[in-house]
Amino acid sequence: MAPKQDYIKKMELRKQRKIDAGVVSERFPRISNMIIHMTYFHDAENSVLMERTVNIFPTSTADFNMECMIRGCDNGGFNLNPLISTLIKQNKKLAKGSMKCKGKLENHSSTHANISYEINIKYNKQSSI
Repeated sequence: MAPKQDYIKKMELRKQRKIDAGVVSERFPRISNMIIHMTYFHDAENSVLMERTVNIFPTSTADFNMECMIRGCDNGGFNLNPLISTLIKQNKKLAKGSMKCKGKLENHSSTHANISYEINIKYNKQSSI
């Protein structure tokens, strides 16, 4: 019964985090859309776990915390929130990089998962008056 309660609590926290984040049009009104392309890697012979593309629209939730795809990873994931906020403040359109999961996983190294990412941001056109 405890694992089910832990799962329910985790899902409630995730839901609250998304509510607290608001929507893109409220937090970042200048954004027309954004595309986040990620390649997930893990500690294995075939290191590419998966590729993922996330399309962000003005109506999307403004929470850019991507979960670790390794089952059992505790408090892991890839928090792109600070990076995306900085890009928007600096009016940048493109960013590429990588991140390591900081979560903990029994019987796995501390480098059990990482991503490479590319973020493309399109801004609303400025109306000329």
